[in-house]
Amino acid sequence: MSRSGGAMQNEETGAGLRCLVTGATGYIGGRLVPELLAAGHTVRCLARTPEKLRDHPWADRAETVRGDVTDAQSLRPALRDIDVAYYLVHALGTGAGFEGTDREAARTFGREARAAGVRRIVYLGGLTPPDVPEAELSPHLRSRAEVGRILLESGVPTTALRAAVIIGSGSASFEMLRYLTERLPVMVTPSWVSTRIQPIAVRDVLRYLVGSARMPDEVNRSFDIGGPDVITYRDMMQRYAQVAGLPHRLILSVPVLTPRLSSHWIGLVTPVPRSIARPLAESLRHEVVCHEHDIARYVPDGPGQPFPFSTALTLALQQVREAKVTTRWSSASTPGIPSDPLPTDPDWAGGSLYTDVREREVDAPPEALWRVIEGIGGAHGWYSFPLAWAVRGWLDRLIGGVGLRRGRRDAERLRVGDSLDFWRVEEIEPGRLLRLRAEMRLPGPAWLEMHCERGAGGRSHYRQRAVFHPRGLLGHLYWWSVSPFHAVVFGGMARNIARAAAKATAPARVKTPPLD
Repeated sequence: MSRSGGAMQNEETGAGLRCLVTGATGYIGGRLVPELLAAGHTVRCLARTPEKLRDHPWADRAETVRGDVTDAQSLRPALRDIDVAYYLVHALGTGAGFEGTDREAARTFGREARAAGVRRIVYLGGLTPPDVPEAELSPHLRSRAEVGRILLESGVPTTALRAAVIIGSGSASFEMLRYLTERLPVMVTPSWVSTRIQPIAVRDVLRYLVGSARMPDEVNRSFDIGGPDVITYRDMMQRYAQVAGLPHRLILSVPVLTPRLSSHWIGLVTPVPRSIARPLAESLRHEVVCHEHDIARYVPDGPGQPFPFSTALTLALQQVREAKVTTRWSSASTPGIPSDPLPTDPDWAGGSLYTDVREREVDAPPEALWRVIEGIGGAHGWYSFPLAWAVRGWLDRLIGGVGLRRGRRDAERLRVGDSLDFWRVEEIEPGRLLRLRAEMRLPGPAWLEMHCERGAGGRSHYRQRAVFHPRGLLGHLYWWSVSPFHAVVFGGMARNIARAAAKATAPARVKTPPLD
Protein backbone atom coordinates (compact mmCIF):
# COMPACT_ATOMS: atom_id res chain seq x y z
CA MET A 1 0.00 0.00 0.00
CA SER A 2 1.18 3.50 -0.73
CA ARG A 3 0.32 4.55 2.82
CA SER A 4 2.65 1.94 4.26
CA GLY A 5 5.35 2.86 1.78
CA GLY A 6 5.10 6.51 2.80
CA ALA A 7 5.32 5.62 6.46
CA MET A 8 8.34 3.39 5.83
CA GLN A 9 10.03 6.20 3.94
CA ASN A 10 9.43 8.56 6.86
CA GLU A 11 10.90 5.91 9.15
CA GLU A 12 14.02 5.48 7.08
CA THR A 13 14.70 9.17 6.43
CA GLY A 14 13.88 10.34 9.94
CA ALA A 15 11.27 12.74 8.56
CA GLY A 16 8.44 13.73 10.83
CA LEU A 17 5.41 11.48 11.08
CA ARG A 18 1.78 12.50 10.84
CA CYS A 19 0.26 12.00 14.28
CA LEU A 20 -3.32 12.10 15.53
CA VAL A 21 -3.78 12.83 19.22
CA THR A 22 -7.11 11.99 20.81
CA GLY A 23 -7.73 13.39 24.28
CA ALA A 24 -5.72 16.54 23.54
CA THR A 25 -7.89 18.49 26.00
CA GLY A 26 -6.85 16.11 28.79
CA TYR A 27 -3.88 15.99 31.14
CA ILE A 28 -1.53 13.75 29.11
CA GLY A 29 -2.78 14.71 25.64
CA GLY A 30 -2.32 18.41 26.28
CA ARG A 31 1.32 17.79 27.20
CA LEU A 32 2.00 15.27 24.45
CA VAL A 33 1.13 17.60 21.55
CA PRO A 34 4.01 20.07 22.11
CA GLU A 35 6.43 17.15 22.66
CA LEU A 36 5.47 15.62 19.31
CA LEU A 37 5.83 19.00 17.60
CA ALA A 38 9.26 19.46 19.18
CA ALA A 39 10.26 16.03 17.81
CA GLY A 40 9.48 17.23 14.28
CA HIS A 41 6.13 15.51 13.80
CA THR A 42 2.96 16.95 12.30
CA VAL A 43 0.06 16.86 14.77
CA ARG A 44 -3.70 16.72 14.31
CA CYS A 45 -5.89 16.86 17.42
CA LEU A 46 -9.30 15.23 17.69
CA ALA A 47 -11.62 16.99 20.15
CA ARG A 48 -15.33 17.10 20.78
CA THR A 49 -14.93 20.82 21.49
CA PRO A 50 -11.98 22.12 19.45
CA GLU A 51 -12.45 25.61 20.90
CA LYS A 52 -10.94 24.36 24.17
CA LEU A 53 -7.58 24.02 22.43
CA ARG A 54 -7.62 27.53 20.95
CA ASP A 55 -5.54 29.24 23.64
CA HIS A 56 -2.84 26.60 24.09
CA PRO A 57 0.63 27.93 23.23
CA TRP A 58 0.98 25.33 20.45
CA ALA A 59 -2.49 25.82 18.94
CA ASP A 60 -1.28 27.58 15.79
CA ARG A 61 1.16 24.76 15.03
CA ALA A 62 -1.31 21.87 15.24
CA GLU A 63 -4.42 21.05 13.23
CA THR A 64 -7.63 20.55 15.19
CA VAL A 65 -10.67 18.62 14.01
CA ARG A 66 -14.03 18.11 15.65
CA GLY A 67 -14.95 14.51 16.43
CA ASP A 68 -15.48 11.76 18.95
CA VAL A 69 -13.90 8.30 19.24
CA THR A 70 -17.38 6.80 19.56
CA ASP A 71 -18.45 8.31 16.21
CA ALA A 72 -17.03 6.41 13.23
CA GLN A 73 -18.16 9.09 10.78
CA SER A 74 -16.16 11.81 12.54
CA LEU A 75 -13.13 9.52 12.90
CA ARG A 76 -12.71 8.93 9.17
CA PRO A 77 -11.54 12.43 8.19
CA ALA A 78 -9.53 12.68 11.42
CA LEU A 79 -7.58 9.47 10.62
CA ARG A 80 -7.00 10.27 6.95
CA ASP A 81 -3.26 10.33 6.04
CA ILE A 82 -2.23 9.59 9.63
CA ASP A 83 0.85 7.48 10.42
CA VAL A 84 0.51 7.20 14.21
CA ALA A 85 -2.72 7.54 16.22
CA TYR A 86 -2.52 8.18 19.96
CA TYR A 87 -5.46 6.82 21.94
CA LEU A 88 -5.61 8.78 25.21
CA VAL A 89 -9.31 8.80 26.06
CA HIS A 90 -11.50 6.83 28.43
CA ALA A 91 -15.06 7.10 29.71
CA LEU A 92 -14.21 6.94 33.42
CA GLY A 93 -16.73 8.83 35.53
CA THR A 94 -19.49 8.87 32.91
CA GLY A 95 -21.64 6.46 34.89
CA ALA A 96 -22.11 2.78 35.61
CA GLY A 97 -21.87 1.85 31.94
CA PHE A 98 -18.45 3.38 31.32
CA GLU A 99 -16.86 -0.02 30.62
CA GLY A 100 -19.26 -0.61 27.75
CA THR A 101 -18.60 2.87 26.37
CA ASP A 102 -14.84 2.29 26.54
CA ARG A 103 -15.22 -1.09 24.84
CA GLU A 104 -17.25 0.18 21.90
CA ALA A 105 -15.09 3.29 21.48
CA ALA A 106 -11.91 1.17 21.28
CA ARG A 107 -13.49 -1.19 18.73
CA THR A 108 -14.66 1.73 16.60
CA PHE A 109 -11.28 3.44 16.77
CA GLY A 110 -9.33 0.28 15.91
CA ARG A 111 -11.62 -0.56 13.00
CA GLU A 112 -11.46 2.94 11.51
CA ALA A 113 -7.69 3.18 12.03
CA ARG A 114 -7.18 -0.05 10.12
CA ALA A 115 -9.46 1.10 7.30
CA ALA A 116 -7.53 4.39 7.07
CA GLY A 117 -4.17 2.62 6.78
CA VAL A 118 -2.79 3.98 10.06
CA ARG A 119 0.66 2.50 10.65
CA ARG A 120 0.56 2.41 14.47
CA ILE A 121 -1.72 3.00 17.44
CA VAL A 122 -0.16 4.12 20.72
CA TYR A 123 -2.26 3.66 23.84
CA LEU A 124 -1.63 4.64 27.46
CA GLY A 125 -3.36 2.28 29.88
CA GLY A 126 -3.01 1.10 33.45
CA LEU A 127 -0.54 -1.35 34.95
CA THR A 128 -2.28 -4.50 36.18
CA PRO A 129 -0.99 -7.32 38.43
CA PRO A 130 -0.38 -10.52 36.39
CA ASP A 131 -1.47 -12.86 39.21
CA VAL A 132 -4.92 -11.29 39.72
CA PRO A 133 -7.80 -12.48 37.49
CA GLU A 134 -9.16 -9.64 35.39
CA ALA A 135 -12.63 -10.12 36.90
CA GLU A 136 -11.21 -9.24 40.34
CA LEU A 137 -9.62 -5.99 39.20
CA SER A 138 -11.27 -2.64 39.83
CA PRO A 139 -13.64 -1.58 37.02
CA HIS A 140 -11.15 1.18 36.17
CA LEU A 141 -8.17 -1.17 35.69
CA ARG A 142 -10.31 -3.86 34.09
CA SER A 143 -11.56 -1.43 31.46
CA ARG A 144 -8.06 -0.10 30.76
CA ALA A 145 -6.82 -3.66 30.23
CA GLU A 146 -9.73 -4.51 27.93
CA VAL A 147 -9.21 -1.40 25.81
CA GLY A 148 -5.54 -2.29 25.38
CA ARG A 149 -6.45 -5.83 24.32
CA ILE A 150 -9.01 -4.58 21.78
CA LEU A 151 -6.50 -2.21 20.19
CA LEU A 152 -3.81 -4.92 20.07
CA GLU A 153 -6.28 -7.16 18.21
CA SER A 154 -7.42 -4.40 15.84
CA GLY A 155 -5.11 -5.37 12.98
CA VAL A 156 -3.10 -2.16 13.41
CA PRO A 157 0.32 -2.60 15.10
CA THR A 158 -0.20 -1.22 18.59
CA THR A 159 2.00 -0.06 21.43
CA ALA A 160 0.08 -0.36 24.70
CA LEU A 161 1.98 1.38 27.49
CA ARG A 162 0.90 0.39 31.01
CA ALA A 163 1.63 2.81 33.85
CA ALA A 164 0.70 2.83 37.53
CA VAL A 165 0.75 6.17 39.38
CA ILE A 166 1.85 9.11 37.20
CA ILE A 167 3.64 11.86 39.11
CA GLY A 168 3.62 15.31 37.57
CA SER A 169 2.37 18.78 38.37
CA GLY A 170 -1.39 18.77 38.00
CA SER A 171 -1.89 15.00 37.71
CA ALA A 172 -4.76 13.57 39.76
CA SER A 173 -2.39 11.13 41.50
CA PHE A 174 0.05 13.90 42.40
CA GLU A 175 -2.71 16.23 43.63
CA MET A 176 -4.17 13.46 45.77
CA LEU A 177 -0.76 12.69 47.28
CA ARG A 178 0.07 16.35 47.75
CA TYR A 179 -3.10 17.41 49.54
CA LEU A 180 -3.35 14.32 51.74
CA THR A 181 0.22 14.79 52.93
CA GLU A 182 0.14 18.57 53.34
CA ARG A 183 -3.21 18.77 55.11
CA LEU A 184 -3.01 15.75 57.42
CA PRO A 185 0.01 15.49 59.73
CA VAL A 186 -1.76 12.53 61.37
CA MET A 187 -3.72 10.12 59.17
CA VAL A 188 -5.93 7.11 59.71
CA THR A 189 -5.66 5.45 56.32
CA PRO A 190 -6.95 2.41 54.39
CA SER A 191 -4.88 -0.74 54.25
CA TRP A 192 -3.90 0.00 50.63
CA VAL A 193 -1.29 2.48 51.87
CA SER A 194 0.89 -0.62 52.39
CA THR A 195 0.48 -1.86 48.80
CA ARG A 196 3.62 -1.73 46.65
CA ILE A 197 3.48 0.66 43.70
CA GLN A 198 5.92 1.64 40.94
CA PRO A 199 5.24 5.32 40.17
CA ILE A 200 6.55 7.06 37.07
CA ALA A 201 7.32 10.70 36.29
CA VAL A 202 5.09 12.31 33.68
CA ARG A 203 8.23 13.36 31.78
CA ASP A 204 9.15 9.70 31.32
CA VAL A 205 5.61 8.85 30.23
CA LEU A 206 5.79 11.55 27.55
CA ARG A 207 9.23 10.36 26.44
CA TYR A 208 7.96 6.81 25.99
CA LEU A 209 4.84 8.03 24.16
CA VAL A 210 6.84 10.11 21.70
CA GLY A 211 9.44 7.37 21.20
CA SER A 212 6.75 4.76 20.54
CA ALA A 213 5.81 6.51 17.29
CA ARG A 214 8.86 5.05 15.55
CA MET A 215 8.62 1.43 16.71
CA PRO A 216 9.10 -1.17 13.93
CA ASP A 217 5.91 -2.30 12.23
CA GLU A 218 6.26 -5.85 13.56
CA VAL A 219 5.97 -4.71 17.20
CA ASN A 220 2.47 -5.28 18.52
CA ARG A 221 2.46 -5.67 22.28
CA SER A 222 2.09 -4.06 25.70
CA PHE A 223 4.96 -2.59 27.72
CA ASP A 224 5.17 -1.98 31.46
CA ILE A 225 6.54 1.48 32.21
CA GLY A 226 7.59 2.74 35.63
CA GLY A 227 10.28 4.59 37.50
CA PRO A 228 13.18 2.93 39.34
CA ASP A 229 11.44 2.98 42.77
CA VAL A 230 9.05 0.31 44.05
CA ILE A 231 7.48 1.76 47.19
CA THR A 232 4.27 1.78 49.20
CA TYR A 233 1.80 4.66 49.25
CA ARG A 234 2.82 5.22 52.87
CA ASP A 235 6.43 5.70 51.69
CA MET A 236 5.21 8.02 48.94
CA MET A 237 3.54 10.30 51.50
CA GLN A 238 6.59 10.31 53.76
CA ARG A 239 8.87 11.09 50.82
CA TYR A 240 6.58 13.88 49.71
CA ALA A 241 6.74 15.37 53.22
CA GLN A 242 10.53 15.19 53.09
CA VAL A 243 10.81 16.81 49.63
CA ALA A 244 8.26 19.50 50.54
CA GLY A 245 10.04 20.30 53.82
CA LEU A 246 7.20 19.05 56.04
CA PRO A 247 7.54 17.20 59.37
CA HIS A 248 7.35 13.42 59.40
CA ARG A 249 3.74 12.21 59.03
CA LEU A 250 2.09 9.78 61.44
CA ILE A 251 0.18 7.26 59.33
CA LEU A 252 -2.06 4.60 60.88
CA SER A 253 -3.73 2.12 58.53
CA VAL A 254 -6.98 0.33 59.35
CA PRO A 255 -8.65 -2.46 57.34
CA VAL A 256 -12.23 -1.13 57.60
CA LEU A 257 -11.81 1.72 55.12
CA THR A 258 -13.17 0.35 51.83
CA PRO A 259 -12.42 2.05 48.48
CA ARG A 260 -15.88 3.63 48.67
CA LEU A 261 -15.18 5.11 52.11
CA SER A 262 -11.66 6.03 51.00
CA SER A 263 -13.03 8.00 48.07
CA HIS A 264 -15.24 10.04 50.43
CA TRP A 265 -12.25 10.68 52.68
CA ILE A 266 -10.08 11.73 49.70
CA GLY A 267 -12.90 13.92 48.40
CA LEU A 268 -13.15 15.76 51.69
CA VAL A 269 -9.42 16.44 52.04
CA THR A 270 -8.28 16.97 48.43
CA PRO A 271 -9.62 18.79 45.34
CA VAL A 272 -10.02 15.43 43.57
CA PRO A 273 -13.77 14.65 43.41
CA ARG A 274 -15.18 11.33 44.55
CA SER A 275 -15.89 10.22 40.96
CA ILE A 276 -12.14 10.27 40.24
CA ALA A 277 -10.87 9.44 43.75
CA ARG A 278 -12.75 6.14 43.92
CA PRO A 279 -11.17 4.50 40.83
CA LEU A 280 -7.76 5.77 41.94
CA ALA A 281 -8.26 4.21 45.38
CA GLU A 282 -9.64 0.97 43.93
CA SER A 283 -6.60 0.69 41.66
CA LEU A 284 -4.31 0.72 44.70
CA ARG A 285 -5.82 -2.43 46.22
CA HIS A 286 -3.46 -4.64 44.21
CA GLU A 287 0.29 -4.46 43.81
CA VAL A 288 1.13 -2.66 40.56
CA VAL A 289 4.78 -3.28 39.77
CA CYS A 290 6.50 -3.59 36.38
CA HIS A 291 7.52 -7.10 35.40
CA GLU A 292 9.64 -6.10 32.41
CA HIS A 293 11.38 -3.04 30.99
CA ASP A 294 11.43 -4.04 27.34
CA ILE A 295 10.41 -0.53 26.29
CA ALA A 296 14.08 0.46 26.64
CA ARG A 297 14.92 -1.68 23.58
CA TYR A 298 12.90 0.71 21.44
CA VAL A 299 12.99 3.95 23.48
CA PRO A 300 16.39 3.95 25.19
CA ASP A 301 16.76 5.54 28.62
CA GLY A 302 19.31 8.31 28.96
CA PRO A 303 21.47 9.00 32.03
CA GLY A 304 19.28 9.28 35.13
CA GLN A 305 16.23 7.98 33.28
CA PRO A 306 13.64 7.04 34.21
CA PHE A 307 13.52 9.63 36.97
CA PRO A 308 13.59 8.47 40.61
CA PHE A 309 10.42 9.17 42.59
CA SER A 310 12.00 11.95 44.67
CA THR A 311 13.19 13.70 41.51
CA ALA A 312 9.71 13.43 39.98
CA LEU A 313 8.27 15.01 43.15
CA THR A 314 10.85 17.80 43.13
CA LEU A 315 10.14 18.62 39.48
CA ALA A 316 6.37 18.60 40.03
CA LEU A 317 6.57 20.82 43.11
CA GLN A 318 8.85 23.24 41.28
CA GLN A 319 6.30 23.59 38.48
CA VAL A 320 3.51 24.21 41.00
CA ARG A 321 5.50 26.84 42.93
CA GLU A 322 6.55 28.62 39.74
CA ALA A 323 2.96 28.53 38.39
CA LYS A 324 4.06 26.59 35.29
CA VAL A 325 1.43 23.85 35.38
CA THR A 326 0.61 23.38 31.68
CA THR A 327 -2.27 20.91 32.13
CA ARG A 328 -4.16 19.53 35.13
CA TRP A 329 -6.28 16.48 35.86
CA SER A 330 -9.28 18.80 35.56
CA SER A 331 -8.26 19.88 32.04
CA ALA A 332 -10.61 17.27 30.59
CA SER A 333 -14.32 17.97 30.53
CA THR A 334 -16.25 16.98 33.63
CA PRO A 335 -18.41 13.90 32.85
CA GLY A 336 -22.14 14.41 33.04
CA ILE A 337 -22.01 18.19 32.64
CA PRO A 338 -24.28 19.37 29.78
CA SER A 339 -22.53 21.18 26.93
CA ASP A 340 -25.41 23.22 25.53
CA PRO A 341 -24.30 26.53 24.03
CA LEU A 342 -25.20 29.74 25.83
CA PRO A 343 -28.68 30.66 24.57
CA THR A 344 -28.58 33.74 22.35
CA ASP A 345 -30.73 36.69 23.25
CA PRO A 346 -32.91 38.67 22.77
CA ASP A 347 -34.42 36.15 20.33
CA TRP A 348 -34.20 33.21 22.75
CA ALA A 349 -37.11 30.87 22.03
CA GLY A 350 -36.15 27.79 23.97
CA GLY A 351 -38.17 28.40 27.11
CA SER A 352 -37.41 30.26 30.32
CA LEU A 353 -34.07 31.95 30.75
CA TYR A 354 -33.29 33.64 34.05
CA THR A 355 -30.67 36.36 34.28
CA ASP A 356 -29.12 38.53 36.96
CA VAL A 357 -27.39 41.63 35.55
CA ARG A 358 -25.17 44.02 37.54
CA GLU A 359 -23.36 47.08 36.13
CA ARG A 360 -20.96 49.52 37.71
CA GLU A 361 -18.75 52.42 36.72
CA VAL A 362 -15.22 51.69 37.91
CA ASP A 363 -12.73 54.32 38.98
CA ALA A 364 -9.86 52.48 37.27
CA PRO A 365 -8.62 51.98 33.69
CA PRO A 366 -9.87 48.91 31.80
CA GLU A 367 -6.46 47.23 32.11
CA ALA A 368 -6.69 47.25 35.92
CA LEU A 369 -10.27 46.00 35.87
CA TRP A 370 -9.37 43.17 33.49
CA ARG A 371 -6.52 42.01 35.74
CA VAL A 372 -9.03 41.58 38.57
CA ILE A 373 -11.52 39.77 36.31
CA GLU A 374 -8.94 37.37 34.87
CA GLY A 375 -7.48 36.70 38.32
CA ILE A 376 -10.80 35.68 39.87
CA GLY A 377 -11.24 32.38 41.72
CA GLY A 378 -8.64 30.11 43.26
CA ALA A 379 -6.62 31.87 45.95
CA HIS A 380 -8.13 35.25 45.01
CA GLY A 381 -11.67 34.07 45.78
CA TRP A 382 -14.92 35.35 44.29
CA TYR A 383 -15.10 38.83 45.82
CA SER A 384 -18.29 38.31 47.78
CA PHE A 385 -19.50 36.53 50.91
CA PRO A 386 -16.77 33.84 51.08
CA LEU A 387 -18.85 31.68 53.43
CA ALA A 388 -21.68 31.43 50.89
CA TRP A 389 -19.28 30.28 48.16
CA ALA A 390 -17.62 27.80 50.54
CA VAL A 391 -20.98 26.33 51.61
CA ARG A 392 -22.07 26.03 47.98
CA GLY A 393 -18.82 24.19 47.23
CA TRP A 394 -19.29 21.76 50.13
CA LEU A 395 -22.89 21.06 49.12
CA ASP A 396 -21.74 20.33 45.59
CA ARG A 397 -19.16 17.82 46.77
CA LEU A 398 -21.69 16.11 49.04
CA ILE A 399 -23.88 15.33 46.01
CA GLY A 400 -20.95 14.13 43.89
CA GLY A 401 -19.96 17.40 42.21
CA VAL A 402 -16.49 18.88 41.72
CA GLY A 403 -16.82 21.39 44.56
CA LEU A 404 -14.99 24.68 44.87
CA ARG A 405 -11.45 23.42 45.45
CA ARG A 406 -10.16 22.71 41.96
CA GLY A 407 -8.62 26.16 41.99
CA ARG A 408 -6.79 27.46 38.93
CA ARG A 409 -4.14 26.11 36.59
CA ASP A 410 -2.39 29.51 36.54
CA ALA A 411 -2.74 32.22 39.19
CA GLU A 412 -2.92 35.11 36.71
CA ARG A 413 -3.83 33.85 33.23
CA LEU A 414 -6.82 31.91 31.93
CA ARG A 415 -7.46 30.14 28.66
CA VAL A 416 -10.51 28.53 27.10
CA GLY A 417 -11.11 25.10 28.66
CA ASP A 418 -9.42 25.88 31.99
CA SER A 419 -11.24 24.64 35.08
CA LEU A 420 -11.78 27.40 37.63
CA ASP A 421 -13.11 26.06 40.94
CA PHE A 422 -16.57 24.75 39.98
CA TRP A 423 -16.64 26.71 36.71
CA ARG A 424 -14.94 26.18 33.36
CA VAL A 425 -13.76 28.93 31.01
CA GLU A 426 -16.05 28.75 28.00
CA GLU A 427 -14.93 31.96 26.31
CA ILE A 428 -12.33 34.62 26.92
CA GLU A 429 -11.69 37.76 24.91
CA PRO A 430 -8.61 39.30 26.57
CA GLY A 431 -9.34 42.71 28.00
CA ARG A 432 -13.06 42.45 27.27
CA LEU A 433 -15.00 39.28 28.18
CA LEU A 434 -14.74 36.26 30.47
CA ARG A 435 -17.54 33.67 30.26
CA LEU A 436 -17.62 30.83 32.74
CA ARG A 437 -19.81 27.75 32.49
CA ALA A 438 -21.01 26.14 35.72
CA GLU A 439 -19.84 22.59 36.46
CA MET A 440 -21.49 22.31 39.86
CA ARG A 441 -24.54 20.05 40.12
CA LEU A 442 -27.53 22.15 39.01
CA PRO A 443 -31.00 21.48 37.56
CA GLY A 444 -29.99 23.18 34.32
CA PRO A 445 -26.94 24.80 32.68
CA ALA A 446 -25.66 28.13 34.05
CA TRP A 447 -23.13 30.74 33.02
CA LEU A 448 -21.41 33.74 34.57
CA GLU A 449 -20.19 36.53 32.29
CA MET A 450 -17.92 39.44 33.19
CA HIS A 451 -17.49 42.30 30.69
CA CYS A 452 -14.92 45.09 30.77
CA GLU A 453 -15.46 48.23 28.65
CA ARG A 454 -13.67 51.54 28.40
CA GLY A 455 -15.53 54.44 29.98
CA ALA A 456 -15.08 58.19 29.99
CA GLY A 457 -12.21 60.00 31.65
CA GLY A 458 -9.91 57.00 31.97
CA ARG A 459 -12.53 55.01 33.87
CA SER A 460 -14.09 51.69 32.88
CA HIS A 461 -17.50 50.07 32.85
CA TYR A 462 -18.11 46.66 34.42
CA ARG A 463 -21.04 44.48 33.41
CA GLN A 464 -21.75 41.16 35.09
CA ARG A 465 -24.43 38.69 34.00
CA ALA A 466 -25.48 35.38 35.53
CA VAL A 467 -27.58 33.20 33.22
CA PHE A 468 -29.58 30.09 34.16
CA HIS A 469 -31.60 27.82 31.86
CA PRO A 470 -33.89 25.78 34.17
CA ARG A 471 -34.63 22.13 33.43
CA GLY A 472 -38.11 21.18 34.55
CA LEU A 473 -39.95 22.32 37.66
CA LEU A 474 -36.91 21.66 39.86
CA GLY A 475 -34.91 24.18 37.84
CA HIS A 476 -37.49 26.91 38.34
CA LEU A 477 -37.76 26.14 42.05
CA TYR A 478 -33.98 26.27 42.37
CA TRP A 479 -33.73 29.72 40.80
CA TRP A 480 -36.49 31.24 42.91
CA SER A 481 -35.11 29.68 46.10
CA VAL A 482 -31.67 31.24 45.62
CA SER A 483 -32.72 34.55 44.02
CA PRO A 484 -33.14 36.30 47.42
CA PHE A 485 -29.39 35.82 47.97
CA HIS A 486 -28.36 37.28 44.60
CA ALA A 487 -28.14 40.82 45.94
CA VAL A 488 -25.58 39.66 48.47
CA VAL A 489 -23.64 37.24 46.26
CA PHE A 490 -23.78 38.79 42.78
CA GLY A 491 -24.31 42.37 43.95
CA GLY A 492 -21.42 42.12 46.38
CA MET A 493 -19.29 40.49 43.70
CA ALA A 494 -19.76 43.34 41.23
CA ARG A 495 -19.16 45.95 43.94
CA ASN A 496 -15.99 44.34 45.25
CA ILE A 497 -14.50 43.65 41.83
CA ALA A 498 -14.89 47.37 41.11
CA ARG A 499 -13.29 48.22 44.47
CA ALA A 500 -10.38 45.84 43.90
CA ALA A 501 -9.64 47.40 40.49
CA ALA A 502 -9.81 50.90 41.95
CA LYS A 503 -7.61 49.93 44.87
CA ALA A 504 -4.97 48.51 42.52
CA THR A 505 -4.61 51.91 40.82
CA ALA A 506 -5.12 54.17 43.87
CA PRO A 507 -2.16 55.81 45.69
CA ALA A 508 -0.79 53.58 48.46
CA ARG A 509 -2.00 55.97 51.19
CA VAL A 510 -5.65 55.69 50.17
CA LYS A 511 -7.58 53.03 52.08
CA THR A 512 -10.24 51.04 50.28
CA PRO A 513 -13.33 49.83 52.18
CA PRO A 514 -13.13 46.15 53.12
CA LEU A 515 -14.78 43.51 50.95
CA ASP A 516 -18.28 42.40 51.88
